[in-house]
Amino acid sequence: MKIAVASDHAGYELKNEVLPHLEERGIEYEDFGTYSLESTDYPSYGRLVGEKVAGGEADLGLLFCGTGVGISIAANKVKGIRAVVCSDTFTAKASKQHNNSNVLSMGGRVVGTGLAIEIFDAWFDATFEGGRHQKRIDLIESN
Repeated sequence: MKIAVASDHAGYELKNEVLPHLEERGIEYEDFGTYSLESTDYPSYGRLVGEKVAGGEADLGLLFCGTGVGISIAANKVKGIRAVVCSDTFTAKASKQHNNSNVLSMGGRVVGTGLAIEIFDAWFDATFEGGRHQKRIDLIESN
């Protein structure tokens, strides 16, 4: 299991606070930037992670920006990506169980480190339930 990770400048600090947790869990990841607080454009990072996941170079994606919204919109422009913005554990878990989300996005200006780790764990540990939900995923993919 490999995760493609990226952030813009507004998500940079939260990304760097969450990455050690991935290491503690033994989760392989590749950090595609940004690597400083210097202002950057979130669409580039969202699209890059989306392409890595859709192209099979990573199994899942993890994104951070100020709110999590912009970078997830950019990722969702890539065919096959189902990026979700989460600020709570219930949504994170349900997004994987029901929507088979493959990219998680969080806001560095919205959630703190402890909650971000809980959100990640709820999302990462959840499993897609298939069944009636697969029909809906098929409908999403057909559009």
